[in-house]
Amino acid sequence: MRNWRQTWGTAPPVSPRTRRMAFVSAFVTSVLLCVLVSAQSPRYDLIIRRGTVLDGSGIPRYRADVGIANGFVSRVGDLGNARAAEEIDATGLFVTPGFINIHSHASVDALPTAENMLTQGVTTEILNPDGGGSVDLTQQLARASAAGLALNVGAYIGFNSAWTQVMGPADRRASPEEIERMRAIVVGGLEAGAWGVSAGLDYKPAYFAQVEEVIRVVEPARKWRTNFPNHDRLTPESHYSSKAGVTETIAIGEKAGLVPVITHMKSQGLEQGNAGGLLAMMQDATGRGRYTAADAYPYLAGQTGLGALMVPAWAQDGGRDRMLERFKDPQQRARIATEIEEAMKARFSGPDGVFLPATKRQLVDVMGEQQTTAGEAVIRILEQGNTAAILRFGSEADLVKILQHPTTSISCDCGASTDTRQHPRAWGTFPRVLGRYVRETKALTWEDAIRKMTALPAATIGMVDRGYLAPGMAADITVFDPATVIDHATYEDAGQLSEGIRAVLVNGGLALRGGKVTGERRGQVLSRTPHMPSRPMTSGARSVSLEGRIAPAADGSRGEVRLSIDVRQQSRDPRASGTFRMTDGTTTLEAVAWGVLQTTDKWASFTARVSTRPAREERSAIVILESADPFVAGQPRTVTIVVDGQRLATGVLQ
Repeated sequence: MRNWRQTWGTAPPVSPRTRRMAFVSAFVTSVLLCVLVSAQSPRYDLIIRRGTVLDGSGIPRYRADVGIANGFVSRVGDLGNARAAEEIDATGLFVTPGFINIHSHASVDALPTAENMLTQGVTTEILNPDGGGSVDLTQQLARASAAGLALNVGAYIGFNSAWTQVMGPADRRASPEEIERMRAIVVGGLEAGAWGVSAGLDYKPAYFAQVEEVIRVVEPARKWRTNFPNHDRLTPESHYSSKAGVTETIAIGEKAGLVPVITHMKSQGLEQGNAGGLLAMMQDATGRGRYTAADAYPYLAGQTGLGALMVPAWAQDGGRDRMLERFKDPQQRARIATEIEEAMKARFSGPDGVFLPATKRQLVDVMGEQQTTAGEAVIRILEQGNTAAILRFGSEADLVKILQHPTTSISCDCGASTDTRQHPRAWGTFPRVLGRYVRETKALTWEDAIRKMTALPAATIGMVDRGYLAPGMAADITVFDPATVIDHATYEDAGQLSEGIRAVLVNGGLALRGGKVTGERRGQVLSRTPHMPSRPMTSGARSVSLEGRIAPAADGSRGEVRLSIDVRQQSRDPRASGTFRMTDGTTTLEAVAWGVLQTTDKWASFTARVSTRPAREERSAIVILESADPFVAGQPRTVTIVVDGQRLATGVLQ
């Protein structure tokens, strides 16, 4: 067998003219292949015809039909001779991968319908951002999916939840035994399929954790090659500096060996106008060898608990009951009110930046009615109970720079919900980006905006079977009208549906048709495996080539598997090309239509449609190759083959 390093990696550079010719050649070849296969009467459940495909990679759009079979993308090309049980006419419409929301606060009760998300084109939500959620992901996701899912869901394991469960609400240091308990929660979450280790160090009591404690708790995830999305911690000691918060997130990611993700990134309050500097810090970290990413939503205000980010940490030490006791002490109450106002001014430009969605009132109106200060008004509201607040924080110029940054994914900091008294992002984020920041202001191109909603977030969290519109990928697809797509939700009326999203497929089923939810519940619980590393999006020419075998399964379920793989893809090609052949002595699989080849350090994955022999049936395949598998003793080369969503073979390559 040839040396792995010599046959897998970046191909030699090619000239711009050669790249253009290769793109045209590969596209023509793929179209001809689709025609030839169509002549053999392939079976499609659904065909989307005459649409303009933006495949998630960021390459220029192109006209093509899309064939769906058994929940997977079967062909992308000219399917004029093919027939299907159902067809969608996408003339004049854009056809893209389904949008992936990697920062979801979805309500379990809304997941069976998910109207507010499907009408935004979202097909997958990743729960437990900001460090929250259950520490038992298996149980949490079972409950979330019990009534069926209109879209796919996955979950992070939350640092905040681990810290709170072990440490309680008080500000204190963790013992070695407590650190080990929290590390075990993190590993347990990853073993249960978590898509990363999220944190919200701005929220108490996780706010009390020191940097070295955070690193010690999350560093077991290094082996999993995953990501660390963090709601940055802004402290009064730093004058509520976004720069200090971003610096801390990057430092934790670097030292723990995880991909730092600056989640719902912003340059707040007194530091407005500094987004360029924050983005430069991310680029510097990437240049040092620690790839750094971000996610953001297209609004200049966020939403959280009214007191969560303004009531000082010392006043929240011990939990809500202790906080309420401090409110009753006149001296402490006066100090707390003063510090609330300081935080409000530094972070949210003062009381004018605070809106209460539950009552649809501005904080300044409450202050006027009660004839009191901003800090005292907040205390009085909190004494009546916890309530949400919409908090204005930034500038349009900063937002545009953040959205334009190449490693910023679009996410909404929202999720499936029926609550209309909340932030408009829950109803409008993705169409707002497409309508306002692409069509109207042209801050983003169509291709790049779709990339930031699909392949980029998929790579950031480690997905291999979603994010691209290509053969072998799961059939999560969004069809929208580029001329009309736009949001309508406002801060005063958040529950207005967006328009322009015409159809949404989730695992091949039509969850949205004609802009209306259908009631289909094809959504799945998505779990990350150890062989799905967080990574930059693959760019440039790449290739992988090997021949070898996998020993028979120990349980006797299969015999020896022999493999022959030679796959390559140029930077501007919509799909890979080459050969893939696998045989176990009774069944042979051969690639007949190629998807996307993705690579990163010591790892590669590709999708394809494969034909089985002797049955001559088509299936969708995902092949994952590790050149130094960290989960096998000695870190040997390993191969995993998944067919139609089921693992067919895995083992050490010999």
